[in-house]
Amino acid sequence: MTKTALIAGASGLVGSQLLPLLLASERYNRVIAVGRRPLPLVHPKLEQRVVDFDRLEEHRLQLIADDVFCCLGTTMRQAGSREAFYRVDYDYVVKLAALTAGNFAGQFLVVSAMGADPASRIYYNRVKGEMEEAVRQTTFRAVHIFRPSLLLGPRAAKRLGEQLGAVLLRLATPLLRGRWQHYRAIGADTVARAMLRAAEDDGGGVRVHLSAAIARGGQATR
Repeated sequence: MTKTALIAGASGLVGSQLLPLLLASERYNRVIAVGRRPLPLVHPKLEQRVVDFDRLEEHRLQLIADDVFCCLGTTMRQAGSREAFYRVDYDYVVKLAALTAGNFAGQFLVVSAMGADPASRIYYNRVKGEMEEAVRQTTFRAVHIFRPSLLLGPRAAKRLGEQLGAVLLRLATPLLRGRWQHYRAIGADTVARAMLRAAEDDGGGVRVHLSAAIARGGQATR
C-alpha cells in the first residue's frame, strides 16, 4: 500500500535533499510540502501547501499524512532574537507534531542537533532539547529524532562562521574518535537518506539517531 508523506522545511538544507528522495520513493504516491512560500518545483506526486505557521491550526485538514518529516529550523542570526528562534525551532515543530498526531499520522521524523539537552546552558541546545521532550510525548506510533553535527551542503544563504567551522571539522575529523566522533561534520544528503530509511523500516517507539550512526547507516538508540 502506498502512503502519503508530509514534509515541512523542504527549502532548507536537509529538506531540499529529502524532498527528491520522497518523490522518487515507491513508498509514497503523494508528497505534501508545507511551507511559507511555494517551491519552484512541479512533480506528479507533489502537492504544495502554503501555510502561516503562526496559524497552523487553521490548516489542520491540509496536514493529513502517514509519515511526517520535519526539517524546520533556523539560526539565532537568521531569526534575529531568542523569541523568534524559539518560535521556529520549538513552537512550529511541536505544533506540527501535535496537529499531525491528531490527524493519526503514524510516524514523525524530525531534525534536531547534536548536544540537544533541555538542561543545557547553551540556549540553542536547550531549545532543541525542549523540542525533543515535547515531541516524545505525542501519540505517534514512531518518533525518530535525528541529531546531526554541523551540516554540510549547498545553502541558499552563505554563513561565514559555518563555512569556517566546516573546514576546521574536516581537518579535525581524523582526531574525532570515540564519543567525539558524533561531532564530525556530516552531509545534509546523508541525513536525508537516513530519514527516509528510518521511515521505510516502519518500526515503533522513540528512536534517537546520533550523528556518527547516521553517517555510517547504523542503528538508532531508544
